[in-house]
Amino acid sequence: MQKSVVKTGNTVEEARQAALEELGVSEDQATVEILSEADGAEVKVTADVEEDAEEEVVYYGDDESYEGDDVSEAEDAAVAFVAEVLSGIGIHGNMDSYKEDDTIYISVSGGDCGAAIGRHGETLEAITYMTNLIANRHSEDRVHVHLDVGGYRKHRERIIEGLADRAASKALRIGKPVAMEPMNPAERRMVHSYLQSVDGVTTHSEGEDAARHVVVAPESSEE
Repeated sequence: MQKSVVKTGNTVEEARQAALEELGVSEDQATVEILSEADGAEVKVTADVEEDAEEEVVYYGDDESYEGDDVSEAEDAAVAFVAEVLSGIGIHGNMDSYKEDDTIYISVSGGDCGAAIGRHGETLEAITYMTNLIANRHSEDRVHVHLDVGGYRKHRERIIEGLADRAASKALRIGKPVAMEPMNPAERRMVHSYLQSVDGVTTHSEGEDAARHVVVAPESSEE
């Protein structure tokens, strides 16, 4: 199914990246049309995306029940907290969760989930951070919460892996370190982990605060 989104930003690159993230595609899978560059940029991005199966809408609220076998107290508390947050900002949909080893996976699908994702996933990261705190208050052992809303994290992971592949290939080709775009801590960890299996390159982070980014370097390069 072909889908188009229009996004605005301070720059064309910022608007383009926001549109690609919402569609869950990489740049080479999309067509970008610059609509305006005056007083901020506006772009239209079109791509073929997988059509989501129609799902029954379940409204979060006090009467919502979460049934399942052997649900831990930590998982129950995490799910209840996420449901409360989403309900508070007017997002309704389906929620699934399960625990594997020390990780609680929570997935939310439904209508307009944008308010729970935010610009570059910042809101999603904030909700995830708070959910981790809640879950660990109800667990004797350390647990980690992996929260995905509207499939954003899965799509973003695919984009990050593509960016990491291109950075590694360029570093090996030119024999010099390559700086990637600024990313949040979770995305930087994703790059470090993903490129561990790539022979001939190393990774480290540089920069401060919002400008912190991953640098991919050939192992033979000198700092």
